[in-house]
Amino acid sequence: MLSSKANWKYINNPPVEERDSIEIAMSPIVKDLFLQRGITTTEEANQFMQPDLNNLIDPFLMNGMDKAVKRIKEAAENKEKIVVYGDYDADGVSSTVVLLHALKKIGADCEYYIPNRFTEGYGPNEAAFRQFHQAGFGLIITVDTGIASVHEAEVAKELGIDLIITDHHEPQAEIPDCYTIIHPKLSEDYFFKELAGVGVSLKLAQALIGELPREVLPFVAIGTIADLVPLVSENRILATFGLKELKRTNYVGLKALKQVCQLEEIITEEDIGFRIGPRLNAVGRLGDADLAVDLLLEEDNEIALEMANELNHINEQRKKIVQDIVQEAMEMVQTDKRIIIVAKEGWNEGVLGIVASKLVQKYDRPAIVLAIKPKQGIVKGSARSIPAFDLFEGCMTVRDLFTHFGGHAQAAGMTLPIENLDSLETALNDLLFQNLSEEDFKQELHINAILDIADINVALIEEIAKLSPFGMGNPKPLFEIREIPKEVRQIGSRKNHLKMQFASANGQMDMVGFGFGELKDAISPQTEISIVGELSVNEWNGRRNAQLMIEDLRITEWQLFDFRGKKAEQLIPDKANEVFVCDESIQPDEHTETFTYKEALSRDLTSYHTIGFTELPESMDVMKKIIKQMNPKNIVVALRQTTNQYPFQFPSRKEFVDYYSLIKQHQQFRVTEMQKAIEQHRGWNEAKIKFMSDVFTDLGFATLKDGWLCYEAAKNKKDLSESVIYQTCFKQKEAESILIYSNYQDLKKWFASYLNLDTSANLQEEAVYGL
Repeated sequence: MLSSKANWKYINNPPVEERDSIEIAMSPIVKDLFLQRGITTTEEANQFMQPDLNNLIDPFLMNGMDKAVKRIKEAAENKEKIVVYGDYDADGVSSTVVLLHALKKIGADCEYYIPNRFTEGYGPNEAAFRQFHQAGFGLIITVDTGIASVHEAEVAKELGIDLIITDHHEPQAEIPDCYTIIHPKLSEDYFFKELAGVGVSLKLAQALIGELPREVLPFVAIGTIADLVPLVSENRILATFGLKELKRTNYVGLKALKQVCQLEEIITEEDIGFRIGPRLNAVGRLGDADLAVDLLLEEDNEIALEMANELNHINEQRKKIVQDIVQEAMEMVQTDKRIIIVAKEGWNEGVLGIVASKLVQKYDRPAIVLAIKPKQGIVKGSARSIPAFDLFEGCMTVRDLFTHFGGHAQAAGMTLPIENLDSLETALNDLLFQNLSEEDFKQELHINAILDIADINVALIEEIAKLSPFGMGNPKPLFEIREIPKEVRQIGSRKNHLKMQFASANGQMDMVGFGFGELKDAISPQTEISIVGELSVNEWNGRRNAQLMIEDLRITEWQLFDFRGKKAEQLIPDKANEVFVCDESIQPDEHTETFTYKEALSRDLTSYHTIGFTELPESMDVMKKIIKQMNPKNIVVALRQTTNQYPFQFPSRKEFVDYYSLIKQHQQFRVTEMQKAIEQHRGWNEAKIKFMSDVFTDLGFATLKDGWLCYEAAKNKKDLSESVIYQTCFKQKEAESILIYSNYQDLKKWFASYLNLDTSANLQEEAVYGL
């Protein structure tokens, strides 16, 4: 068996007849995906596949919009200086560019300001506001930030500067007192609450201009997708049209960024998430985010390309810094805690959110990663969570420990005094112990359907793609496939990835798992594997083939690993005893227990998953007893012994009778002198002759003294099996036949006959996970 890393939960498929309500010429598999998303009619399905900008909500339904538009237009007419105060991530940068576009279009005198993460920190700050006052700015408009800036709002009032806050982050208990706030979660009439910061910025831009500025939709798509907001309702419309506009954009900066990212003609949400977004985020993580804003606003092709290349270089630096901090953080993790909190002086606080995400992925625990600043007496950093724990709500229970805090259910940023760190860890650890079970910490995969390989082809994958863009709220479908692979191999320069090939009615289908390379030796031949992953099209040398990108896998049947011969020498260390047992691993390590066969018989081994055999047993009965008692999930046969203790074919009864007749005929003879004649006449080797001689002397049918074998008349009739020598050899020959000479299939059948193969355990597991 091989356990999955995640809990598999199966999304209930609606009754088959409900598919008829969606009258579209598409696969039943795709119709089920619609139904699982609550889309039950043809009209709804068409609307989902063909989003319409006309379905966007009126921006004036958002509280504060009227007041904000009036004030901004007044400032534009009066040539008041306006500053757009943004944030240093991709959403904040995009939000800044979108609003600047609208302000310039209405003739406003405007500039932008992005705080430096390291010298100013997150969000509006008093020093910046006082700087604006000295520079003669009369209006500050925040984008993607500000909802927690209670003190800064008071400073703006004191300075006589009007402050308009546009944000989408979670409002806290105290709302800033400012000129007005535009926030979907503070607007009862605005029914969609999940806009990204750039979505809110677009709403203000639309209200200012009087129409939707389609040309800025690429920026809206970038901010919306990169900020991981749910891609449903308005976000889906904006992301869809933004991706289309990005393909044909005239913005010089975006063209340069696309070139550096090596984007193809078709740009997807994955290109935003894995290429464009990280590069825009990188500059704000390592230094000044102005470079990202300036690139997106740049109108000179040559300058834009230089800036885009600089972004690319900074992103490579960011990757190396993240890698180094992750390694250091992993050495500090206390696995007995339900929350990971690590802190160190010198860590780059700009990348700590990424580090926290990687720790969550590895340990399935919420993670807070902090940089220690001893001169200031504080720690500052970021946190990421698991689905079962609302990080924002959890941290709000200890809000008094923080000097600054803000974020969402799954991500947050924070600053607190060093002396509060232990209290934070204790409080959150206790909270998690009280409210979450161990199962809550295991990642969940929500599987849309179990497919046969024969069902999968490029046409199906192209139909599924019509449900894109995928993301939060509209996840890419996950499918399970249960098949026996033709081939399993490691790929990649470090052999850390896995590739499996399966026979298909459509030819051959590949399944690839990045980071799954270590499982190669945990998959035995001819074993059915359950694999969960995302379908995609692999294009190579002009050919397009269906493939599955592996998210998780498991094997529910017991497995036999045949490491006989050279493999045993490579995999099994000399220190391993005759029998070894271990948990998930199939190879002895420092945690493995080893025993002799005699010791193994007297131990309770039922708590272990795997048993391995490195030496032949005295008899197969010993092995049978151990297998029956333990009922292992994995059996490893890794015999170091591949030569025969008895180098001859076990004699038949007739051969014993013939040899006994020879002894009786001659009455006595010197074995060494008779041996050559026997070999020539019978074809028996020296070892076989000696063995039969020993059996007869053991039974009292002959004596052997000084090399002479002498006939003895039997007093009582005895069976050959009464000889201890006969039995010992017979049992060894049986063990050799099964454990050394049998092929893989016969060896597996032998073990299977003594295992308690209770399939109800598999059914129970599937029932627990939703079937």
